[in-house]
Amino acid sequence: MKSKADAHWRANLRLMFGLLAVWAFVSFGCGILLADWLDQFRLGGYKLGFWFSQQGSILTFVILIFVYAWRMGRIDAEHGSEEEADIVVGGDEGDVS
Repeated sequence: MKSKADAHWRANLRLMFGLLAVWAFVSFGCGILLADWLDQFRLGGYKLGFWFSQQGSILTFVILIFVYAWRMGRIDAEHGSEEEADIVVGGDEGDVS
């Protein structure tokens, strides 16, 4: 049981560090370090370096949240730790009284 939990945790850490690396590259790399070089390109009329510092890092973060949730569902399924079906609180759904 311990090795299964360790494998699950290692997969989770690998995923988190990979996604954090992508986010750091986009927000710090593209938004600050590479901003001057990226400014030679335009996206929607704005310089690309400016766009990454204002919108790109936020948009990337939101996308990474969905990627994390999707990948964690697959990792959970691979390691046999899927969540149970939703539980309805408050009684039977068919009860209308």
